[in-house]
Amino acid sequence: MRLRLATVNAASGRDLRDGKLSSDRMAAAVAGLGADVVAVQEVDHLLPRSGGTDQAALVAAACAAGGPAWQHRFAAAVHGTPGSRDTFRTAERTLATEPSYGIALATRFPVLQWHELRMAPARAQLPVVLPAGAPQRVLWVPDEQRVALAAVVQTPAGALTVISTHLSFSPARAVVQLRQLKAWSQSLPRPLVLMGDLNLPGPLAPRTSGWTSLVRAKTFPSPAPRVQLDHVLADALHWQVTDARSERVGGSDHRALVVDLALPLVGEAVTG
Repeated sequence: MRLRLATVNAASGRDLRDGKLSSDRMAAAVAGLGADVVAVQEVDHLLPRSGGTDQAALVAAACAAGGPAWQHRFAAAVHGTPGSRDTFRTAERTLATEPSYGIALATRFPVLQWHELRMAPARAQLPVVLPAGAPQRVLWVPDEQRVALAAVVQTPAGALTVISTHLSFSPARAVVQLRQLKAWSQSLPRPLVLMGDLNLPGPLAPRTSGWTSLVRAKTFPSPAPRVQLDHVLADALHWQVTDARSERVGGSDHRALVVDLALPLVGEAVTG
């Protein structure tokens, strides 16, 4: 049996090809990955710019495609529209009726447990180096809170912990957050897979975490990516990877990562 994992920075549904933002188009593009578990970053929740939609719910509905409902959850990093001085503020918790921005997880499998981690923003502005191809200069910009959302899902081969996250745009800060996330995850069931936009290039993410990278592929900026910022990292996972690749998802500025695992049945996992 195959289990497919996918992670995508959905850019709130903004399509770089025409500059328009469409939640429905984004949800359909994510569903097109054919995943069983999907981690999504840069997700809008009831924000005016995306028509007041619940993008996490739309993704889950699109993935279900009229079949059995998918379980899903949204975790707010901030309330209000990012960049808006009038509404933008740190989210102390996720509120169902509060317009917010953050991350999500959706899966066809039953979810046994949900867990959430909040990582405070830096106290000072952080340096950001513009990517290659842009004028080479450093910008100092405010940091924002980051969150990690974990689901313990019941697969046909047993429980699997999946974490979605979107770490700081400053690599130095992202390294600190990844270490914090790893320490927090020690109490979660294994095997464990971390998926998301870690904002850490290439081998830095697996080297920092000590976890195994399941896919190595450039993801940013799409459609002609030059660096891998998105990752799928595993701890204590012994299921075989049968395919791992990056894929374009609509007009997002990130490519998605897709990993296929050969999933043994519980009896096979115990006796094999």
